[in-house]
Formats: sequence, structure tokens, C-alpha cells
Amino acid sequence: MSTPRTVLVIGGGAAGNAATILLRRAGITVDLVEADDDWNATAGSGITLQGNALRVLRELGVWEQVEQSGYGFDAVGITAPDGTVLHVAEDLRTGGDDLPATVGMRRPQLQRILSDAVRAGGATVRLGVRAESLDQSADGDGVTVGFSDGTESRYDLVIAADGMGSTTRAAIGIPDRPEPTGMAVWRVAAPRPAGVTRTDLAYGGPAHIAGYCPTSESTLYAYVVEAGRDRASIPADSYADEMRALAQHYGGRHWPEITANITDPAQVNYTRFDRMLVEGSWHRGRVVLVGDAAHCCPPTLAQGAALSLEDAWVLAQLLAATGTWDGALLQAYYERRVARVRPVVEASVQLGQWQLDGVRDADVPGLMVRTMSMLRELP
Repeated sequence: MSTPRTVLVIGGGAAGNAATILLRRAGITVDLVEADDDWNATAGSGITLQGNALRVLRELGVWEQVEQSGYGFDAVGITAPDGTVLHVAEDLRTGGDDLPATVGMRRPQLQRILSDAVRAGGATVRLGVRAESLDQSADGDGVTVGFSDGTESRYDLVIAADGMGSTTRAAIGIPDRPEPTGMAVWRVAAPRPAGVTRTDLAYGGPAHIAGYCPTSESTLYAYVVEAGRDRASIPADSYADEMRALAQHYGGRHWPEITANITDPAQVNYTRFDRMLVEGSWHRGRVVLVGDAAHCCPPTLAQGAALSLEDAWVLAQLLAATGTWDGALLQAYYERRVARVRPVVEASVQLGQWQLDGVRDADVPGLMVRTMSMLRELP
């Protein structure tokens, strides 16, 4: 059998971009299609990147740009709703001692860095294009893909990186869908008060969690977690008012200034917390899932992007190491990843459930340390 060397990546988010960069570096021909015709118009105010995410970003060759664009720190503060600092913990450096424990940055900035690297690597990128049909019936050694622009191409492998709502996942017969956990989060980008040099989290008050994360020398993103509501019932032009009404109950040195800057509803986003973990395998034939298409969890451990980047890294390593791309290889990818992903999904959900249930004596620090310690190992 000839060595497969053509790949289609569906989805231009973190996982899809990472897979494309790494496969191109290995000399594999890659086409990437992204349904959005404005690749860099990524929604979201900010992102928290733990060390294991930074480790993959370094492998992608973009760590220096991330370091310059974001804000690195090594501690997290736990506060009361009035701002009283109860505890400051040193974060584990899950990416190794030569990387910060955490970097906060603007999500659109990370997307620009990754998309620029994709183009620099020589992949063919088509925006505003969807994969509408996947035909594996011919010989099982490839996939013929029909696209929304009327074109058709054959690939040796298709990587589905099209997110939680993946249409590819459904198209290949995997029935799993994200399920709400009962929580949702308000997020906003805002100016960074000079004294904000780490993430601080307040538990309790009118919301379950209120926190903020520096994203540059001049910016941060703030978030307030509440019981989930029907997003359709909340008028978009009231988003700033809704978030400000919750945030104003949190005090201390920085929350009043942050709250005063929650004024533009267009800068506020509201997202429910979902969970999903596809079991058994993440592939059907020559189509394989990565990132949120295969698993998602609440951001209570800030591991969503990190796990997605790790998926891409592991899959690219396996594909580059052999010319035999078959079910056994893709099953090995699943088994290697699910053993690492499952405890993170379960811990992330458990941390939120304790909040929903009002459990006062939950071992939150212990669960977080145990889970994050596991992530220091290479994926």
C-alpha cells in the first residue's frame, strides 16, 4: 500500500490549526476548510492557557509570539466575595519548569498567531467552505469529500476539528452530543487594573464563581459563573447590564474598576457549560475527531484548549511516524488520549457540580492538584 500523504482538516480553531501546522512540518499535504469566511473573527474575550497548552504551542513554533502577546503568571488567589484574600497558591507548571504555569491572552490574538502559522506552513486554506459529504465506500483507503462550493477531492485522512457542534461527528455516525452541566458563564474583556498580576477567584455571593485573568499589560478578561439560563431568553442588548448586575456584588481592590468597565453588550458573551466524552473510538474509517469534536468540559480547570492542542500533537506524531494509516493506528490515538482526557472532563464537571449542590466541605484543592499533577506528564 502506498504511503498516505494527503489530509483534510475540517475546522480552523486551535485543534485544527495545530494539526495542520504539525502535519505540514512532516511533509504531508494538508487542505484546511473553515466554515467561517472571516477566520480571525473568533468570538470570546480571553483564554487561560495552562502550561501543558504552552508546551504544545512551543512545539508549534509560536511560543515566543504567545509569550509576547499574553500575560504569564504562576499563582492563583482565592478570595471571599468582598475581596478578602483567603489563600494564594502557586500553580503547577504543567508544561515544565521552563514555561510559566499559566498565560492569559486575548482569544482572537491566539487565533491570529495560529492562523498565520498555518499559512506560513504552506497548507491550502479555504474559508467560507464546508465539507458536505464524506464517501468512504469505494475501498476504505481514503475519503472522497464534497464541498459546499461544488468541488470534490479525495484524501487519505480527514481530521474533524469542527468543535462541540461537529457536523462531521454526526455525519460519520457518532451520536454523542454535548450536554449542559447546569452552569453558564458571562465573560468580558476589560482594561487591566495595575495590581492584577494573577487570576483571582471568588466563590459564593450571587454567582457561583467570579474571577478575572490578565491577558496583557493593559487588558484582562473577567467572568461570572451562574446557574444556566436559556440564552434565547436574554436580549443581547442587555448582556452588559446582566453581567454588571452580578459583578457589582464582588469587592476588593479590583472588582469595582472592572465592573465599571462592563458597559458594552457587544463585548460581553454568555456561554453555557457543556460536557461530552466520545467513548469507544474517535474515528470511523479514515475520519477522526480531535478537540471539542471528541470531548468538551466546563472551564473550571481551564483545560479545554490544552486538551485540544494535545490531541493534535499526539495525532500528528502518530501519523508522521508511519506510512500505515489504519484503524489500529487511529484506535491507538484514542486509547492514548482518552486515558488522559477522561479524568480532566470528570474533574471539571465535579468542580462545577459541587458548586451547584452547595457542598461546603468538598476537597476542591485536592482534586485540582491531583488532576493538574497528572498533566505534567507528556501526553
